[in-house]
Amino acid sequence: MNTWLISDTHFGHANILNFKQDDGTVLRSFPSVGEMDEQMIRNWNAVVGFEDKVYHLGDVAMLNFTRTQEIFSRLNGTKILIKGNHDNLKLSQYQYMFKDVRAYHVLDSILLAHIPIHPLSLERWKGQVHGHLHNRVVPDKRYFNVSVERIKYTPINFTEVRKYFEAL
Repeated sequence: MNTWLISDTHFGHANILNFKQDDGTVLRSFPSVGEMDEQMIRNWNAVVGFEDKVYHLGDVAMLNFTRTQEIFSRLNGTKILIKGNHDNLKLSQYQYMFKDVRAYHVLDSILLAHIPIHPLSLERWKGQVHGHLHNRVVPDKRYFNVSVERIKYTPINFTEVRKYFEAL
């Protein structure tokens, strides 16, 4: 069993295709939201096995429950949600897609949360894995951004992230 991390998929979020990076280029260069969704589903299933675990660090979809459930039923692995600021479905609805829903989680002394915490609060952990910032990074090596824009729209293996923090 492998453990994977991903954040900010924003499935179904058509307007995200209009978002710009700091240099003025588009944040996500997909021809349509449908093609964006399908590419992320293909990427996910290409690396995540049926027995694997995936921590989704929030902002899963900008869709209604039925459509979100349809997408997540196609994704491999046992999924755990670390809620993000756009995860507005009812907890009872998320239970159909996720084994557990949390505000944060600690894995091997590494904090997993959607939004980066304040640096002074980070002392008790090796570092933090987060999303929320999309293509941007916190200028501090103790933070690791797993927003899809930073990880090629594909879940990243926790072993790789663990090695990053061990090397600090």
